Amino acid sequence: MSENVSHRFDRLPATEAKRDVESRPTREAIVDFWADRFGVDPEAFEAYTFWERGNGKVWAFADDLETPVDVEALGMSFMRTRQEHWKPTTEAVQRFGARATRNVIHLDRGAAERFLAGEDQQREWDGDWGYLIVTHDIAGEPEPIGVGLYVHGELRSQIPKGRRREFGGE
Repeated sequence: MSENVSHRFDRLPATEAKRDVESRPTREAIVDFWADRFGVDPEAFEAYTFWERGNGKVWAFADDLETPVDVEALGMSFMRTRQEHWKPTTEAVQRFGARATRNVIHLDRGAAERFLAGEDQQREWDGDWGYLIVTHDIAGEPEPIGVGLYVHGELRSQIPKGRRREFGGE
């Protein structure tokens, strides 16, 4: 078995049978996660290769390269997989979340503003607990704005601190 190298991008293997780093996720598992959790059609990811850099930090790249790759960044930060529950990134949700058919929670303007400011809020939700795609109407259409964690009647904002925004009154 090979080992994970923290400063290098390694392409995810297509399937478990092709895996050479025991704890590395597979492309198949990543695509299945998005299909099972959010209802995103696997075709959405056909043009992308998936790469791991560090411990469970998965990146999506809209091209293909020889593996490994020793660069600072490659494509977009996509999800974290080396924790109990896999977590999509804000970037991934904003890019692919419009294709989701389940585990999507829609917020009105006031709730969306609080969410984007990083506030947790009490909400009724009759779906699954865990990570959700949070949407809000932009130009009259629901658009994904980020990742929320829903537990015990509370929607917890997962907007990274550096991307949080405060909104003034009108």
